[in-house]
Amino acid sequence: MDDNNLLPKLFQNLLEILNDNEYYDVTIEVGNDPYIKIFRAHMVILHYRSTYLRRILSTNKKNNDGTLVHIKLPNILPEIFQIILRYIYSGRISLEEYDTSDIIKILIAGSELGLQELITYIQSFLIKTKANWMEQNFNLIYQTCFENDSFMELQNFCTNLTSKEPDKIFKSLNFASIPEKLLITIIQSDNLQMEEIQVWNHVLKWGLAQNPELSSDPANFSKEDFDTLKNSLHNCIPFIRFYNLTSDEFSKEILPYKKVLPKELYKDLLKYFLDSNNQSIKQSKSRMTTRKNNIDSKIITTQHAELISKWIDRLKITDEIKTAYKFNLLLRGSRDGFTVEKFHEICDNKSHTITIIKVKNSNEILGGYNPIEWESNYYGNFGTTKDSFIFSFKNSGDIESYILSRVENEEFAIHNYRTNGPRFGDDLALISNYGFCENNHYENQIRETTNDFFVEEYEVFQVIR
Repeated sequence: MDDNNLLPKLFQNLLEILNDNEYYDVTIEVGNDPYIKIFRAHMVILHYRSTYLRRILSTNKKNNDGTLVHIKLPNILPEIFQIILRYIYSGRISLEEYDTSDIIKILIAGSELGLQELITYIQSFLIKTKANWMEQNFNLIYQTCFENDSFMELQNFCTNLTSKEPDKIFKSLNFASIPEKLLITIIQSDNLQMEEIQVWNHVLKWGLAQNPELSSDPANFSKEDFDTLKNSLHNCIPFIRFYNLTSDEFSKEILPYKKVLPKELYKDLLKYFLDSNNQSIKQSKSRMTTRKNNIDSKIITTQHAELISKWIDRLKITDEIKTAYKFNLLLRGSRDGFTVEKFHEICDNKSHTITIIKVKNSNEILGGYNPIEWESNYYGNFGTTKDSFIFSFKNSGDIESYILSRVENEEFAIHNYRTNGPRFGDDLALISNYGFCENNHYENQIRETTNDFFVEEYEVFQVIR
């Protein structure tokens, strides 16, 4: 007999308890004047289901005179709390029934109440089914997720979108209303996958949207109009990499708005673009994304791939890549499974592979390069190579947050074992959906801890010139 067949009756009984007016021992006042609603509940259920309510209840025990414990939740809307209260009692919630904006409110309320299981479930639901809506309402999602450390999955979603697909943000329904701080966060990134002239045009569009009274044609601007636009763009201008523009782009797109630029910057740019000798000397720092080399990854961006390519060739970070590598996806955990057997089925006898790991509930990326073939060895053996390395990015959105560690003990570079997935000595090992990092055979420890980690996603690529 399947025990799950008994659960519907349990859910029904728990909801009957919620609706019972006889045995409740807690009242909860939700909302603010003039919209307040009183809910009845049971202390024992709230205690075990909500960490926040547990703390409240621990300091507000029921009085001996029979007075009920009374809790106030002014920051939550009554209609949202009613949904959450049903979830607390039944362990069930059907998000498909609600508007996406209400789901965001449920998420925020769930975080306030310490409902971690619900927080994780809602984030996954939004990313899988509401990605388009979140792209169109990026401002709301960005502000919501970065105000709360519990929303790591949504933070990762936003970080990946700002670097991989910034066009979606700039084309979102509320782009004109995004705060200046967010706009600057996007345009200052070295990882922004967008040509510099596009960055300028989007920033200009944003500035004009802040001042709808201005004409779209600068030929019609008065001195006061230029001053108004200059004030709006003042904090953004330093992050436009004007020296990465072509002379033609500068002439057609920048010169009409020259009065918006600081005088010294404009003079320097004019000298630069009028003298071809200067152009070989003075350059803005290039965005690594200007060279399109798309990679089919849910974890890393083109910039990560370019950096890894330089590591393979032992180049300096400032060196130019002469011949780019192509990253061919062999395995993806969410697509092919996280089992050790699947790894060996797909990747054995493949050389020159990159393993990429997304650590669960964090922004951390781990990885390693194996230039020799993977094997399934019954007893376990080591593969020898001087060219393997492992690495980490503490923050997936910050390409400079990396640690690179090359092999020191070459004879222990690669550990082939049929019960392990990709394993680089004892320094980075993946076993199904969890792994560990130590510091034995490679130069540096790539994590701050040697504790086991769990895997949200992992991918294996074969790199080919």
